[in-house]
Amino acid sequence: MALIDLNKKEVHCKIVYYGPGRCGKTTNLLHIYATMNEQHRGKMLTIDTKGDRTLFFDLLPLNLGKISGFDIRIQLYTVPGQVMYEATRKLVLKGVDGLVFVADPLRVRQARNIESLEGLRQNLLEMHLNLDAMPVVLQYNKRDLVDTPIPTLTVAELDQDLNQTLKVPTFEAVATTGLGVFETLKEISKRTVTNVANKHLLSGRKP
Repeated sequence: MALIDLNKKEVHCKIVYYGPGRCGKTTNLLHIYATMNEQHRGKMLTIDTKGDRTLFFDLLPLNLGKISGFDIRIQLYTVPGQVMYEATRKLVLKGVDGLVFVADPLRVRQARNIESLEGLRQNLLEMHLNLDAMPVVLQYNKRDLVDTPIPTLTVAELDQDLNQTLKVPTFEAVATTGLGVFETLKEISKRTVTNVANKHLLSGRKP
């Protein structure tokens, strides 16, 4: 749920990057943070999970102009993908306004993609949120692996697994190089801000 600060005339929208372990969620945010001008980014907060290279979460506010006189700030979070961190994923999802689901293209991780998306749907239901009614985009990461001997999933297969019901925009990406990273961010930011504005600002309602 977006936070409206009437004193500062700011609306804070929370976008969470979700997906299976090692799919590239953190790499997305690290690239965004490293590329953004310091004037347009806030402080990144990270907590390392012991024994794993996945970051616990990232916080990255971005200024996106004004709507109805309010400055819009986007907060970006990642969640740990490993099964053992289910409680953490639920905690990070609280108050979410938009979602980027990052899928792993490795064929051996096909089932993990599907399980992670279903886990996301169930976690949201526990918060009385419907994934199909939320701003969501899918990112098919690590597309550079397609031209290697490593067995990978095609875009059509990923769509079959993940996007039959959602029917949302998809982006091919290589987060390590930045390919598709900002395109993904731009689309989910636009969808999230539009949804928040329609629900809370343009309608006159408060979250």
